[in-house]
Amino acid sequence: MPYMAINLGGVTLGVAIVLAFVMRWIMKEKRRLAALVPFVLSLLYGMLAALAALGSWSVLGATTWVALWAGNVAGYTGLVWGIGGTAPDVTRAQQIALTPGGYAIVALFTVALFALLWWGPQQHKGKLLFGALAGILVALSGTVAGIAAVPLGSGVNMAGAAFTGMFG
Repeated sequence: MPYMAINLGGVTLGVAIVLAFVMRWIMKEKRRLAALVPFVLSLLYGMLAALAALGSWSVLGATTWVALWAGNVAGYTGLVWGIGGTAPDVTRAQQIALTPGGYAIVALFTVALFALLWWGPQQHKGKLLFGALAGILVALSGTVAGIAAVPLGSGVNMAGAAFTGMFG
Protein backbone atom coordinates (compact mmCIF):
# COMPACT_ATOMS: atom_id res chain seq x y z
CA MET A 1 0.00 0.00 0.00
CA PRO A 2 1.41 3.44 -0.85
CA TYR A 3 2.52 5.77 1.93
CA MET A 4 -0.47 7.48 3.55
CA ALA A 5 0.06 11.22 3.91
CA ILE A 6 -2.26 14.18 4.30
CA ASN A 7 -1.85 17.66 2.89
CA LEU A 8 -3.31 20.86 4.28
CA GLY A 9 -6.10 20.72 1.70
CA GLY A 10 -7.20 17.28 2.88
CA VAL A 11 -7.21 18.39 6.52
CA THR A 12 -9.09 21.55 5.57
CA LEU A 13 -11.73 19.45 3.81
CA GLY A 14 -12.04 17.16 6.85
CA VAL A 15 -12.47 20.12 9.19
CA ALA A 16 -14.93 21.70 6.73
CA ILE A 17 -17.08 18.56 6.86
CA VAL A 18 -17.05 18.73 10.67
CA LEU A 19 -17.91 22.44 10.56
CA ALA A 20 -20.79 21.84 8.15
CA PHE A 21 -22.29 19.13 10.35
CA VAL A 22 -21.88 21.24 13.49
CA MET A 23 -23.67 24.11 11.74
CA ARG A 24 -26.43 21.72 10.66
CA TRP A 25 -26.68 20.45 14.24
CA ILE A 26 -27.00 24.00 15.61
CA MET A 27 -29.35 25.41 12.97
CA LYS A 28 -31.49 22.50 11.80
CA GLU A 29 -31.30 19.86 14.51
CA LYS A 30 -31.78 22.33 17.39
CA ARG A 31 -28.70 21.10 19.30
CA ARG A 32 -30.25 17.75 20.16
CA LEU A 33 -27.40 15.56 21.37
CA ALA A 34 -28.91 12.44 19.85
CA ALA A 35 -28.70 14.05 16.41
CA LEU A 36 -24.95 14.59 16.73
CA VAL A 37 -24.00 11.15 18.08
CA PRO A 38 -23.96 9.22 14.74
CA PHE A 39 -21.66 11.80 13.15
CA VAL A 40 -19.25 11.91 16.11
CA LEU A 41 -19.05 8.12 16.37
CA SER A 42 -18.36 7.77 12.65
CA LEU A 43 -15.75 10.55 12.89
CA LEU A 44 -13.96 8.54 15.57
CA TYR A 45 -14.31 5.41 13.46
CA GLY A 46 -12.71 7.19 10.49
CA MET A 47 -9.75 8.11 12.68
CA LEU A 48 -9.42 4.50 13.76
CA ALA A 49 -9.71 3.29 10.17
CA ALA A 50 -6.83 5.55 9.16
CA LEU A 51 -4.72 4.27 12.06
CA ALA A 52 -5.57 0.65 11.31
CA ALA A 53 -4.97 0.94 7.59
CA LEU A 54 -1.51 2.52 7.68
CA GLY A 55 0.46 0.63 5.06
CA SER A 56 -1.76 -2.47 5.13
CA TRP A 57 -2.84 -4.41 2.10
CA SER A 58 -6.47 -4.94 3.06
CA VAL A 59 -9.93 -3.90 1.97
CA LEU A 60 -10.01 -1.35 4.79
CA GLY A 61 -6.52 -0.16 3.82
CA ALA A 62 -7.45 0.30 0.16
CA THR A 63 -10.74 2.01 0.99
CA THR A 64 -9.05 4.34 3.46
CA TRP A 65 -6.24 5.12 1.03
CA VAL A 66 -8.73 5.98 -1.75
CA ALA A 67 -10.73 8.23 0.62
CA LEU A 68 -7.54 9.92 1.78
CA TRP A 69 -6.30 10.38 -1.78
CA ALA A 70 -9.66 11.80 -2.94
CA GLY A 71 -9.82 14.14 0.06
CA ASN A 72 -6.26 15.31 -0.55
CA VAL A 73 -6.99 16.02 -4.23
CA ALA A 74 -10.28 17.79 -3.50
CA GLY A 75 -8.78 19.83 -0.65
CA TYR A 76 -5.65 20.68 -2.64
CA THR A 77 -7.79 21.80 -5.57
CA GLY A 78 -9.91 23.98 -3.31
CA LEU A 79 -6.97 25.62 -1.55
CA VAL A 80 -4.64 26.03 -4.53
CA TRP A 81 -7.00 26.59 -7.45
CA GLY A 82 -10.05 27.88 -5.59
CA ILE A 83 -8.48 30.16 -2.98
CA GLY A 84 -4.97 30.71 -4.36
CA GLY A 85 -3.04 29.29 -1.38
CA THR A 86 -0.79 26.30 -0.92
CA ALA A 87 -1.35 22.83 0.51
CA PRO A 88 1.85 21.49 2.10
CA ASP A 89 2.17 18.03 3.65
CA VAL A 90 1.00 18.11 7.29
CA THR A 91 1.30 14.41 8.16
CA ARG A 92 2.18 13.71 11.78
CA ALA A 93 5.74 12.38 12.07
CA GLN A 94 4.96 9.63 14.58
CA GLN A 95 2.03 7.31 13.86
CA ILE A 96 0.43 5.14 16.54
CA ALA A 97 0.29 1.43 15.78
CA LEU A 98 -2.60 -0.79 16.76
CA THR A 99 -2.06 -4.09 18.55
CA PRO A 100 -3.68 -7.33 17.34
CA GLY A 101 -6.46 -6.78 19.89
CA GLY A 102 -6.85 -3.19 18.65
CA TYR A 103 -7.37 -4.52 15.13
CA ALA A 104 -10.03 -6.90 16.49
CA ILE A 105 -11.88 -3.95 18.02
CA VAL A 106 -11.64 -2.00 14.73
CA ALA A 107 -13.08 -5.06 12.95
CA LEU A 108 -16.02 -5.11 15.38
CA PHE A 109 -16.57 -1.36 14.88
CA THR A 110 -16.47 -1.90 11.11
CA VAL A 111 -19.22 -4.50 11.37
CA ALA A 112 -21.27 -2.11 13.53
CA LEU A 113 -20.81 0.72 10.99
CA PHE A 114 -21.93 -1.48 8.10
CA ALA A 115 -24.91 -2.71 10.13
CA LEU A 116 -25.93 0.91 10.79
CA LEU A 117 -25.52 1.76 7.11
CA TRP A 118 -27.56 -1.26 6.05
CA TRP A 119 -30.30 -1.35 8.69
CA GLY A 120 -30.09 2.04 10.42
CA PRO A 121 -32.38 5.02 9.94
CA GLN A 122 -32.22 6.54 6.47
CA GLN A 123 -31.29 10.03 7.71
CA HIS A 124 -28.08 8.81 9.39
CA LYS A 125 -26.37 7.37 6.30
CA GLY A 126 -24.88 10.69 5.17
CA LYS A 127 -23.78 11.49 8.69
CA LEU A 128 -22.04 8.13 8.96
CA LEU A 129 -20.27 8.32 5.59
CA PHE A 130 -19.21 11.96 5.87
CA GLY A 131 -18.18 11.48 9.50
CA ALA A 132 -15.94 8.54 8.58
CA LEU A 133 -14.43 10.53 5.69
CA ALA A 134 -13.74 13.51 7.95
CA GLY A 135 -12.12 11.20 10.51
CA ILE A 136 -9.85 9.70 7.86
CA LEU A 137 -8.84 13.15 6.65
CA VAL A 138 -7.91 14.56 10.06
CA ALA A 139 -6.46 11.46 11.78
CA LEU A 140 -3.00 11.60 10.22
CA SER A 141 -2.51 15.33 10.70
CA GLY A 142 -0.39 16.95 13.37
CA THR A 143 -3.31 19.16 14.46
CA VAL A 144 -5.56 18.79 17.49
CA ALA A 145 -7.76 16.30 15.62
CA GLY A 146 -4.72 14.24 14.67
CA ILE A 147 -3.46 14.33 18.24
CA ALA A 148 -6.86 13.04 19.38
CA ALA A 149 -6.13 9.87 17.39
CA VAL A 150 -3.36 8.98 19.87
CA PRO A 151 -5.60 8.45 22.94
CA LEU A 152 -8.26 6.94 20.66
CA GLY A 153 -5.77 4.38 19.32
CA SER A 154 -4.45 3.70 22.83
CA GLY A 155 -8.00 3.21 24.12
CA VAL A 156 -8.79 0.76 21.34
CA ASN A 157 -5.55 -1.10 22.06
CA MET A 158 -6.56 -1.38 25.75
CA ALA A 159 -10.06 -2.57 24.80
CA GLY A 160 -8.42 -5.05 22.43
CA ALA A 161 -6.20 -6.37 25.21
CA ALA A 162 -9.27 -6.94 27.36
CA PHE A 163 -11.09 -8.55 24.43
CA THR A 164 -8.25 -10.93 23.60
CA GLY A 165 -7.80 -11.68 27.33
CA MET A 166 -11.36 -13.00 27.42
CA PHE A 167 -10.52 -15.60 24.80
CA GLY A 168 -6.85 -16.33 25.44
